[in-house]
Amino acid sequence: MSLVSEEFPDEVPLRAEEITIPADVTPERVPTHIVDYSEAEQSDEQLYQEISKANVICIVYSVNNKKSIEKVTSHWIPLINDRTDKDSRLPLILVGNKSDLVEHSSMETILPIMNQYSEIETCVECSAKNLKNISELFYYAQKAVLHPTGPLYCPEEKEMKPSCIKALTRIFKISDLDNDGILNDNELNFFQRTCFNMPLAPQALEDVKNVVRRNMTDGVKGNGLTLKGFLFLHTLFIQRGRHETTWTVLRRFGYDDDLELTQEYLFPLLKIPPECTTELNHNAYLFLQSVFDKHDKDRDCALSPDELKDLFKVFPYMPWGPDVNTTVCTNEQGWITYQGYLSQWTLTTYLDMQRCLEYLGYLGYSIIHEQESQAAAITVTRNKRIDLQKKQTQRNVFRCNVLGARGSGKSGFLQAFLGRNLAKQKRIRDDHKSYYAISTTYVYGQEKYLLLHEVLPDFEFLSETDLACDIVCLVYDISNPHSFEYCAKAYKKYFIDSKTPCMFIAAKSDLHEVRQQYGLSPLDFCRRHKLHPPQLFTCNTADAPSKDLYNKLTTMAMYPIDPKSLLLSWTCTICDLCVGVCVCVRSHTKLRCRCTCNRCNLCLCQNLLNCELLRSIRAILYSGVLIRLGLWVDELSAYLSTDEESSLIHQVHAVSFVEDSVYMESSCSRSGPLCFHMTQADLKNSTFWLRASVGATVFAVLGFAMYKALLKQR
Repeated sequence: MSLVSEEFPDEVPLRAEEITIPADVTPERVPTHIVDYSEAEQSDEQLYQEISKANVICIVYSVNNKKSIEKVTSHWIPLINDRTDKDSRLPLILVGNKSDLVEHSSMETILPIMNQYSEIETCVECSAKNLKNISELFYYAQKAVLHPTGPLYCPEEKEMKPSCIKALTRIFKISDLDNDGILNDNELNFFQRTCFNMPLAPQALEDVKNVVRRNMTDGVKGNGLTLKGFLFLHTLFIQRGRHETTWTVLRRFGYDDDLELTQEYLFPLLKIPPECTTELNHNAYLFLQSVFDKHDKDRDCALSPDELKDLFKVFPYMPWGPDVNTTVCTNEQGWITYQGYLSQWTLTTYLDMQRCLEYLGYLGYSIIHEQESQAAAITVTRNKRIDLQKKQTQRNVFRCNVLGARGSGKSGFLQAFLGRNLAKQKRIRDDHKSYYAISTTYVYGQEKYLLLHEVLPDFEFLSETDLACDIVCLVYDISNPHSFEYCAKAYKKYFIDSKTPCMFIAAKSDLHEVRQQYGLSPLDFCRRHKLHPPQLFTCNTADAPSKDLYNKLTTMAMYPIDPKSLLLSWTCTICDLCVGVCVCVRSHTKLRCRCTCNRCNLCLCQNLLNCELLRSIRAILYSGVLIRLGLWVDELSAYLSTDEESSLIHQVHAVSFVEDSVYMESSCSRSGPLCFHMTQADLKNSTFWLRASVGATVFAVLGFAMYKALLKQR
């Protein structure tokens, strides 16, 4: 009542009414609801209900009444502890009221009690009559809730608790941007600005380091703050009652009151619509690159086991197991390379976006890049249906599901993508094998990621995940006569009516090929279903296997076009030479079809334009126009009188006549029997050939223009 009215009431009731202090009048900017309890008016059951709702409890005693002080330990604290969980004790504030009635302090009696019960945050002596320390009392009550001492500090041992040390160590490693074990002035200023929105003045930085130097010998090194010095500073803050400083740092880095990273920090909300995928954006790759460079101390573009362990020290567990080394590219020593490191992050983002957000949270992405959350590192691609409609895609990661019978060579196909030949694959332990492989490929000069997933050969129980992909690889062993049957049945059951492109892989091509025990041969099967012919593949090579086949798979996945409609229009159905070369219309014109049977539509047009007959007719028409131009020059010279003008006209006429002869000879040499001799005298008596040549030229130009327009539209 003294807090609200700011004066001592003459008549004090046994129990005050409930009071709510608005947030804007409190130092911590939080609303405070104060509930009074009177033992004379209320029952124990009502007290228990209030205890269950409370965030902090103030136990008030009279400093001039010994029985009141003794009741704190004999009655109130045991009663409160019996009604609360041992793992989450309520913070207590001991309030010595009526300090105006005594001249001595009760602190000597209270200090042993505070040392006995760790849940007691602080003790305050006040006077409601003189308004002494009334506002401070409720400030400490708020502070006990918002900045509790219990999770941070152990008063008996006078040092920070292990959980607090672990959290602050992670914060130190994240803030140590160059990973040299020291926070230099730039890193300290970045830390200060991140947590408190203001840098430290140069003199303030020196004062902080001088305080550490006076108390620790190894707290400052190279004019920078070591981990021991960083922990000592926070211990000093807590011992001096500045818990809010340490709590501000902890909460900025995502910790809750139990010193655990909050779910809101680790898993920010990010909605993924159906048929959309998740990828890392450019800023995320830059951040991951800086993390790699930070821990690659020997600068060999690979992470040794010790370097990888140091990178994941900010994690509560080791996120990558030994299977990662068989999922991405490694060097000769089996260490994850820079490309493999980024590939593994790309794989995690694609398959498990929530786990990727969690990992980025441990690394402090949102703090280092000053983002609201690590969700800013994720790009959600557009619906795949839009890609199919527009016949282009903006995605950078494409999934290829690899199906095949047991022993067909699927695992070898995956490992060959990572540059491992058969000899290197034999060194891989069975418990370290992975069903995924991811690396980069190139499509028309653009770097893309191809994700290979080996599907277990359980034919009858393929899930939606096993079928959802950008392209399907059906692998069979050419040395096993029963291997192709699985691929053929899988295609006819799951993919024959699908728009997902499929490719058959004839694995182990270094072995002797046997006849497949199926109704159709693999080549005939592909022809019947308008598919690319089986692609030969082997990983039994001296060097790393070629990646041409994987580039081709990525190209087919990148352009989401129905393969059947594509091949019916643009692939030669007779000689099959276009098959496997023409992936889409735009690449057909770039790669140039290789068939010569004149059955491919595009090649038919190209061969027609380049045929000898059309070239001969074009040459004859062009030469006829030039000859007629020479006759026009002769008629014009009759009207010119001066010798100079006449000489000029004759020179022009001579040039045109020479050109006419050249074109006529060229025409005769190319057209053979179609060529005939045309004299100038025949043309002087008639304009028939002039009209014919002009008409034919116009007709040819219009026809060629219509062909170009139709070709472009198609």
